[in-house]
Amino acid sequence: MAKPIDTERRLVAIFAADVEGYSRLMGAYEVETLHALTQRRTILDGLISVHRGRIANTAGDSVLAEFGSAVDAVQCAVEAQAALGGANSSLSPDRQINFRIGVHVGDIMVKGGDLFGDGVNIAARLQTLASAGGICVSGAAHDQVRKILPFAFTDLGAQQVKNIEEPVRTFAVTAKGASAVAGFSNASIPLTLPDKPSIAVLPFQNMSGDPEQEYFVDGLVEDIITALTRFKSLFVIARNSSFTYKGKAVDIKQVGRELGVRYVLEGSVRKAGGRVRITGQLIEAATNKHLWADRFDAPLEDVFELQDSVTEQVVGQIAPQLERAEIELVRQKPTESLAAYDYFLRGRELSTGGREDVEQALTYFYRAIELDRSMALACAAAADCYVTRKNKGWMDDEAKETDEARRLVEVALKLTQDDALCLALCAMVFSFIQRQNRIGDDLSKRAVLLNPNLRLAWHNRGFICTYAGRHEEALAAIERSFRLSPLDPQNIRGRGMMAVALLLLERYDEACEIAARVYEVDPNLTTMLRVQAVAHAHAGRLEEAKHFMSQHAKFHPDFRLSNVRQYFPFERPEDMERVVSGFRLAGMPE
Repeated sequence: MAKPIDTERRLVAIFAADVEGYSRLMGAYEVETLHALTQRRTILDGLISVHRGRIANTAGDSVLAEFGSAVDAVQCAVEAQAALGGANSSLSPDRQINFRIGVHVGDIMVKGGDLFGDGVNIAARLQTLASAGGICVSGAAHDQVRKILPFAFTDLGAQQVKNIEEPVRTFAVTAKGASAVAGFSNASIPLTLPDKPSIAVLPFQNMSGDPEQEYFVDGLVEDIITALTRFKSLFVIARNSSFTYKGKAVDIKQVGRELGVRYVLEGSVRKAGGRVRITGQLIEAATNKHLWADRFDAPLEDVFELQDSVTEQVVGQIAPQLERAEIELVRQKPTESLAAYDYFLRGRELSTGGREDVEQALTYFYRAIELDRSMALACAAAADCYVTRKNKGWMDDEAKETDEARRLVEVALKLTQDDALCLALCAMVFSFIQRQNRIGDDLSKRAVLLNPNLRLAWHNRGFICTYAGRHEEALAAIERSFRLSPLDPQNIRGRGMMAVALLLLERYDEACEIAARVYEVDPNLTTMLRVQAVAHAHAGRLEEAKHFMSQHAKFHPDFRLSNVRQYFPFERPEDMERVVSGFRLAGMPE
């Protein structure tokens, strides 16, 4: 009779790594992928050994290892991603082999050299939450390394993961050397499905026969999306990505691949004769299977109840385990006034347009506020228009408009402290207009904790972390916003801020590369000429620096060293000095 194998229990740091999109790579490039994976495993296995880790279970594209120290495990993960990213540099994006890594500290069972138990399962689930080339660690691991290792951590909140009863506090790690050129060349690569129910809501069809009702239909759908984002146990694609399909004949399977979601909701709205009819159908993207369809009719004044009904029916289909209490938490109404709501929708539709559109949006937001003095979101949205006006150089009386923006956010924050979108908008007013970045930082952190699905909250947090000098954290926050809205036209601004963060991290070549691509896509973002001028100057490429400085001067002839500080809300003196000294090297006039 064979001797039983003893089982040992011990507390360790568990390191789980897996190749993102491995099945796709094997299906398309089997021989090449196997050869490349062997090379990557040599790199990864060597670094695990160097950092005193022991490899246990392996299964082709995945690695499970144990470390006696969380510091060793996280240090190994960071060095591994940097080395593996370098190995990808000569490959086209569709052939790159990108690992995702999760690290957890917990109790495990060891039997025959293999690792078992909840600690292993948590590390494996953390790995699925990481971006390609990224790292996620549990709260337990974060507590042990945050004061020791010089890395930035972005708090992703408590994540509900498969087969683990309690939510797992999760942090994303960003370290020097990690890839930051995200979102330019990876659009053709299918996105990995999140490890929780994921959904995109497509723009509903306007069946009213009145093109002028388009704003109402789009606004109603956006509010359904917003309601879904408040469920922390769901993963919801932002409006700006799902609405790229507006007016197009769509292939649901393709939508699922492009947005990286399991479910798609589509439907129609008819508004006529004081009544509203909403139809909706929920589809499983991979199979095109219709899971649910229904129709909702009500008087126009009950439109908020209709939105709730659609939301609850959809959630009941894709996440039936949610408690009734959680559903009640998302029943937040922007206003009880249908007229105020209508003006708010009109303003929201125009607020991302040109100068005249933004001015008209302000008029609509102020009208909504007049009709409902308790509408916090209208106050925050109006204040955000002043952020746009300052950013674009459209302010007619900067002192007066700055004071008005401050007044609006103070009103909004007196009215609510638990609306993530409101907090995210107010955060940018404090950081960008008022130059009170500590307040903006606190508000943006609360916004992502309240609603980790809110793309704008992560986007704004990336900007605010850059202003605060936490540049690695800024990169992680912006990358998170990209995943929540992969096709978002506004992502180009996020990539521009990534270039700024990389510049301030002294990663000059990466800053130049991203800035050049951003400017190629959107020549209106002339700030990218500044980034390239400063980055080339600090890299010792003075001829290139002077070229970009002269290009910038064509658009901004009044830009001088004497007034440059007023354009940058950087909190740390060393960040401001890096920019100023770079401009001086690039030949900016005094």
